[in-house]
Formats: sequence, structure tokens, C-alpha cells
Amino acid sequence: MAASSNSSLSGSSVSSDAEEYQPPIWKSYLYQLQQEAPRPKRIICPGEVENRPKYYGREFHGIISREQADELLGGVEGAYILRESQRQPGCYTLALRFGNQTLNYRLFYDGKHFVGEKRFESIHDLVTDGLITLYIETKASEYISKMTTNPIYEHIGYATLLREKVSRRLSRSKNESRKTSVTNEEHTAVEKISSLVRRAALTHNDNHFNYEKTHNFKVHTFRGPHWCEYCANFMWGLIAQGVRCSDCGLNVHKQCSKHVPNDCQPDLKRIKKVYCCDLTTLVKAHNTQRPMVVDICIREIEARGLKSEGLYRVSGFTEHIEDVKMAFDRDGEKADISANVYPDINIITGALKLYFRDLPIPVITYDTYPKFIEAAKISNADERLEAVHDVLMLLPPAHYETLRYLMIHLKKVTMNEKDNFMNAENLGIVFGPTLMRSPEDSTLTTLHDMRYQKLIVQILIENEDVLF
Repeated sequence: MAASSNSSLSGSSVSSDAEEYQPPIWKSYLYQLQQEAPRPKRIICPGEVENRPKYYGREFHGIISREQADELLGGVEGAYILRESQRQPGCYTLALRFGNQTLNYRLFYDGKHFVGEKRFESIHDLVTDGLITLYIETKASEYISKMTTNPIYEHIGYATLLREKVSRRLSRSKNESRKTSVTNEEHTAVEKISSLVRRAALTHNDNHFNYEKTHNFKVHTFRGPHWCEYCANFMWGLIAQGVRCSDCGLNVHKQCSKHVPNDCQPDLKRIKKVYCCDLTTLVKAHNTQRPMVVDICIREIEARGLKSEGLYRVSGFTEHIEDVKMAFDRDGEKADISANVYPDINIITGALKLYFRDLPIPVITYDTYPKFIEAAKISNADERLEAVHDVLMLLPPAHYETLRYLMIHLKKVTMNEKDNFMNAENLGIVFGPTLMRSPEDSTLTTLHDMRYQKLIVQILIENEDVLF
């Protein structure tokens, strides 16, 4: 939530497209404290210091004691110097005056300057950020500890009036154009609206498939003032002020991210490709039950390939399979995989298998993998089937739905065995390592588990009507 001026603190509109509606009043207390924080004052060494590291400037005073550093700082709030340790030559210290005392920090450099997790281009930026943090945490420690107790995220009443309007636009844009391209900005109605308002609108959109998805938060540096979209408080500091969800764009404090519900609504503009994208992220971004690749490929295979000999076992040309992958990444559901473009059905089956192999989390997830393997080891057939069913219930909804749809398709493949020579066991050999991978990156484990992987897929195909 960028705020370029103080007007954003008093409730300016979210965008020119929604001028009649008011966003929440962003809390200005922490912003005001940052403005009040002491400014850095570099104490320059009057003489040239021998052996001064090239990445330090004239604030470096060489080997001096703590007492000498304290004297040089002269009790001036925000004053700082750099010194080399008397006890440990080659080790450097930032001496900083704050709160009527001199604070000493071990200083490091690896291409950037740091004393903790944050890394800075310059000592000046490091000290500026440090003074802001020290000042705010000193003045508002109790306030900060209570920031998450009454979040705006839980009470998004300000978005209520927007919901109907945004939902209508979403529906209208879908009717006008069914494009679901990874590069196309599908949800134009919410393009200029904050991710928080966007989440509210999509949550109340009847057409939305309500799969639960965790946010993909990553530390982020915000240019200009930003406010947390969970607690509505200012995100203080110069760099790495908070985290941003790389899938939906939600901006929150790092401490607030622990309280955000698993309700990420991925934005198509942020999803750069179809292959190698998390399965749940993809289906939520495109508002579909299953990945489009799965639906489109299976539809094409069932239309013209069920009787093809060695279906899924015979490989297509790798270059052509890569072309199909690029087509989906580029064109989304508009990708043309018809017989006119790819007459060899094995290219389409190869592209489908590649999609499953490229998933960062397999269809049969890492956390359920050992449970499936243990179920496969049960000797009694009825008990084994019951155990497999129990583990299926642990899969994330989008993974479960994708696996269910695939097994229905593979059952159809086996019904054409007299032509394609592919039974459930053969398909288990092909799809076992494609749909499930051991969380342990061990060749020995993989080899040991192959027969159980095959058996699990075989069981799923043969009993799809009972298990799903």
C-alpha cells in the first residue's frame, strides 16, 4: 500500500476508479515516530588512517578503545564512527550514540554492510535504518506487541461496497473474453485496487473455487511509505520493512504474516508461467478446478489418442514437447495442441507428463508420500485399499481433484487395452515416479520405492470409482 503523501493517512480513495469509496484510515503513529527518529551524524577522522578497508569512508578511526570512541561521539544523539577492535585486529565495530549511551555493534561486509539480517549498500543507510528501528522499538514496544490484536484484515468492512462492483466487472470481463493467459491481465477490474480489496471481492465471487492456499511471503523492500495490509500500521525502516506475497501482492509486517489466514488469491499478473508453478497457486489464479494443462491435454488425448499403441509409454520428440510447454506458458488456455499442429499424440502425452514432473510440489505431496508408501506395503488387499483412501483424504483439495480427474482418464485408457496395450500396471510404471517423489533426495530411496509408487498408481486406477 504505497502512500506518497500525508493525504494517504487521512483516507484518500483507493484509486480513481473507485473515488466514491474510502479505504480504512491507515494508522499514522509509527510513521510519525519514524519522522522523529534521530538522523545519523558521521564523525569524521581528521587524519588519514593506515590500512583503512576500502569499503569504509572517513568515519573509520582505526584501532581505538570503546572509551575513546565514546569520547569522540561527544554524547550527540545519532553520532557514529567505525573502529577496529583492539582485542581482535581485523574485526570492526560500529559505535553509535542512541538513548544517551554508546551502543557497539560488530560490523560485517560481504559486498554489503550488515550487523544483522538486513544488508545495506552504505554505512549511512545502515545507521539510518538502525536509528529508526531503535527509536520506534524504544518508544512503541508495547504498541508494536499489540498490533495484531485488532487487524483490519479481519474486519474489511471498507471493501463491502466495492465487492458487488468488482464482482460484476469480473463476471463481465469473463463473459467478454475467456482468455486465461499467464501474460494477460485478466482481472482488469481490480488492477488498481489494493490486494486487500481484491481479496475481499474475489472471496465473495460465487464462481471462485474456494481452495485454501497459504501466502508465499518473501522479504521485500518498499520504495516510499507503505502500510501493513493486516494491521494497518506503518512499515518502518529503509529496507526490508516487511514481506510481500509473490502470488497475490499482499504487503504485511513480518510479524503480522504469521497471523494472516491461508486465503491467498493469486493474481494472474504475478503468475509468469503455467509449468513449474505450484498447482494450487495456478488453479486459484485461473479460477479453475484443475490446472488447464491437465484438462486441455486429457481432452485432446481422449478425442484422438485412446487407441494409440503404447499411449503414455511411447515418448514424443523432446523438442516438440518443449514447444507445447512454451505454448501453454505463453498462451494459456489458448494454446493450440490440435492434430493440425501436433499430429503425434505422444507429444501431448509427453507434455502432460512433463507438467506433472515439473510441479514444485508433486500431485501426491511430499508430506503424504511416506503414508502412501506405507499403505502400499500392507499385504491385505482390503486393508491396503482402506489405507490408501485414508491418505487420499489428506491431499490438498486442488491436488485431490487433479488426481481424481487423471485417474478417471487413465481408467479410460485401460478400457482400450486391446488397442493401446496399456493396462493399470503399465500406467503405474509410467506415472508412479511422475506423480509422487520422495521428500528425501536419495537415489537409493527412489529405487527402493519404485515398486510401491507403481502399485499406488495401479490401485488408484483400478479402484478410482471406489476411492474418489
